[in-house]
Amino acid sequence: MATADIHITEETHHDGHEHDHDHGSNFWTTYIFSTDHKMIAKQFLITGIFWALLGGTLSVIFRLQLGFPEAELGWLRPFLGDWITSQGKIDPEFYLALVTMHGTIMVFFVLTAGLSGTFSNFLIPLQIGARDMASGFMNMLSYWFFFVSSIIMLTSLFIETGPASGGWVIYPPLSALPQAISGSGLGMTMWLVSMALFIISTLLGGINYITTIINLRTKGMSFSKLPLTIWGFFFTAIVGLLSFPVLFSAVLLLIFDRSFGTSFYLSDIYINGEALPNQGGSPILFQHLFWFLGHPEVYIVILPAFGITSEIISTNSRKPIFGYKAMVGSLLFISLLSFVVWAHHMFVTGMNPFLGSVFMILTLIIAVPSAVKVFNYLTTLWKGNIRFTPAMLFSMGLVSFFISGGITGIFLGSAAIDIQLHDTYFVVAHFHLVMGSASFFGMVAGVYHWYPKMFGRMMDAKLGYIHFWLSFIGIYLVFFPMHYIGIAGYPRRYYSFTNFDALNSFTDLNMLVSIAAILTLSAQFIFIFNFFHSMWRGRRAPANPWESNTLEWTTPINPGHGNWPGEIPTVYRWPYDYSKPGAEKDFIPQHIPFSETLESNFEQENELIKLEGTDSKAIVIDGK
Repeated sequence: MATADIHITEETHHDGHEHDHDHGSNFWTTYIFSTDHKMIAKQFLITGIFWALLGGTLSVIFRLQLGFPEAELGWLRPFLGDWITSQGKIDPEFYLALVTMHGTIMVFFVLTAGLSGTFSNFLIPLQIGARDMASGFMNMLSYWFFFVSSIIMLTSLFIETGPASGGWVIYPPLSALPQAISGSGLGMTMWLVSMALFIISTLLGGINYITTIINLRTKGMSFSKLPLTIWGFFFTAIVGLLSFPVLFSAVLLLIFDRSFGTSFYLSDIYINGEALPNQGGSPILFQHLFWFLGHPEVYIVILPAFGITSEIISTNSRKPIFGYKAMVGSLLFISLLSFVVWAHHMFVTGMNPFLGSVFMILTLIIAVPSAVKVFNYLTTLWKGNIRFTPAMLFSMGLVSFFISGGITGIFLGSAAIDIQLHDTYFVVAHFHLVMGSASFFGMVAGVYHWYPKMFGRMMDAKLGYIHFWLSFIGIYLVFFPMHYIGIAGYPRRYYSFTNFDALNSFTDLNMLVSIAAILTLSAQFIFIFNFFHSMWRGRRAPANPWESNTLEWTTPINPGHGNWPGEIPTVYRWPYDYSKPGAEKDFIPQHIPFSETLESNFEQENELIKLEGTDSKAIVIDGK
């Protein structure tokens, strides 16, 4: 009896859900409070696109101040109100708020929620052969916690005292004292509440992703047959699950210091000559807590992009990914090392030099698995039959940014050099290339590649090419010159450099950066038009437009809730059987049994023997 029960359970998991999951659904349950992982992924994506445009716009506004410090910006008063002074300049306190909100939005709301929330949700069930996430309700809650967090953060832009103004790292004591500046008041409180809700969203999603990958893989889908996209999402979820609670604790303690009179981060503070009662706290404690999340956060945004890039490069090179096990191993090694290098952000805090040397060595070691990934990407491209789709171009752009930005990371990993370069534009250039731009390109590459599966239509390739070249050239024009002005001593977060004679010689270079930033943001509107226009006007997508091997392309063009209308395919192969000798086509999907390709190979062999005689028996059959 027990055996029969188990058999029924397995059949239900494998063959069930043939009925229409949307039976009895309405607009609200289909599009708003949906538990379908594909709809939730689209919700994350469209919300992330909104935040990307807003965050990019904020950066252009403060670049106007930096590139054209003498310009009259009164024309922005209808949009920014009193944050533009009577002299037509950006208010200095609002400038710091712009920098704070830009960093917060891009790191958390775009590259964490927009990237991982979209593609982890969309691809995990489709690529492992599952009907949905382990918990559809928890998945829905994950998005709505993110949405409420977004609303609170957006609202803080419109309050009278302005949004948070402590930098995106919100170091105390500035962020811990509501009376310090206007941006440390209500705006900072809203920032902290928003981030607490955001962390809850991230943890709900991470638990769901890990559980789904471990428990809901279809028959035959062993861990050794998982696509690298799934490995990237898997390690990302684990890193997030272990590191985000630390930021939550840091935020909670900061709320206590601000509102309940505690002194976790405060000690011996004077404001306007008045001594505050706080004693015994340390702002350095906050830095330890923040960067214990802050450095894993770098990999929380880049690991999903690595996974996406691995799939796209292999597919469009028409070659198996080079070094599959090495790629998985490098993802694992990066994830482990990400937890033990956080204090390289704190070399200038006066830490013990021996401790600094330990973190320096660990930081330099993390370059090894990163180099393995780059080497494997380049060797996959080498002598491949490359198809330059927009997704492929953006994936290659990611590799380019990761190389150029990663090299500068070696400089900053050295404590002696970092002390000179810390908090200059050199650091800004480094992390915008290696983390920000690379991850953003991975996200856009994923949209171009899986858009046909998301919406059943193709995006316009020509617009995609224009979008890539304008973005690629523009980003290098923005961040490459920053390395030079950083070495020259340009400090970050400064409102103006006109009072420093030594820095005036770089005014033209700073102007070039600002012009390039405006052009780069403008190029993104090409993508926005292409994205929304293609939903209704794009060419209808074939079932497998890129001739890929992974399971998502075996579903209907517009899969319903449950993904496969009948039985879920069984997996027989790894996901990178491209250009296999003896195969009829240059790709063999994962659900094709070995027996079918063997029969095909024997038929080809017999045909060749008939044509060329018995001397042609030395043929490669199924790679043997």
